[in-house]
Amino acid sequence: MIMGEIPLCRMYVDDEIKKAALDVLDSGWYVKGENANALEKEFADFCNAKYGVSASSGTTAIFLALQALGIGKGDEVIVPSATFIATVNPVILLGGTPVFADIDLTTNTMDPEEIKHLISSKTKAIMPVHLYGHPAEMKTIMDIASDHDLKVIADACQAHGAMAFGHKVGTIADAACFSYFPSKNMTVAGEGGMVTTNDPELAKSMSMIKDHGRKDKHTSVMLGFNFRLSELHAAIGRVQLKHLSDWVEAKRKNASHYNELLSGFEKIITPTEKSWARHAYYVYVIKSKKRDELAEHLKTKGIFTGVHYPIPVHKQPFILDVLPEVTLEHTEEWAESVLSLPLDPQISFEEIERVVEEIKNFYRG
Repeated sequence: MIMGEIPLCRMYVDDEIKKAALDVLDSGWYVKGENANALEKEFADFCNAKYGVSASSGTTAIFLALQALGIGKGDEVIVPSATFIATVNPVILLGGTPVFADIDLTTNTMDPEEIKHLISSKTKAIMPVHLYGHPAEMKTIMDIASDHDLKVIADACQAHGAMAFGHKVGTIADAACFSYFPSKNMTVAGEGGMVTTNDPELAKSMSMIKDHGRKDKHTSVMLGFNFRLSELHAAIGRVQLKHLSDWVEAKRKNASHYNELLSGFEKIITPTEKSWARHAYYVYVIKSKKRDELAEHLKTKGIFTGVHYPIPVHKQPFILDVLPEVTLEHTEEWAESVLSLPLDPQISFEEIERVVEEIKNFYRG
């Protein structure tokens, strides 16, 4: 008999969130209203950024930032392959070329030393990914970008509440892009996204692009799309945002409990937090040479896990059709070993202890 199941993550819903949704439904105002505008300001304030531009998803947030920064046909953007494909698709859609950098296996983020070897006359931007909530090494990346006059777009879709070198990740780049997908540290109970920036002209351009390139109701001055965030989702996001700081702290405490229980257990590798970083723990990811077998064992015990991500972007069939094949040794090692364990602000220490005990039981067996 299986004990109570432990999901990979749980979304938080309370009466205030339900009321916020019902208030929007009752209002009859579903797009381009006060909630989306307020969420932009409130999330920018949370990130200590000057401007926020909401979007319909994390993917469209990345697209907005890239287009507004002028990425287009023939431009190269240096990206990691250790990420979800949504990081890369907007580059290709805009006519650019992703150039894949290998990762630092201690943080699972782009290795700055790799970037230096990949810069060419066609390079226009660098797009680090704050994978799993641990920031990339932004100090060095920003220095490289400055030396070569490159733009930096941070994929912070998994890093709400993360910090690097004493700064929120929403302020360490020309633009930082966030996702509000239901599994993220905060959500809008559906699809949604945000770009934060300190550049007023960039914010203005992105705001127009997401609304058909319009400067007013009837005048389009640039190519644009409908990437707007709905009022319903924005209203839910505003309530979620009130809890975000507490949730990140709770996830950090829960991750610390995992780390303590797994300390000295040599069969797996636990996450690293660099001295200059504040890990936001979107997911708690271990590495195991028996990843698939371990995941199956945990599933039989009612413990659900995930793999973020089993196929690196440079190995995706679509990418192999449009780009030259490359070898990324560290990235390929990463993809074969990572396993996400259950983690959310609501998980109990007892549940964490049960997960760890079953991991140890697997290796004892």
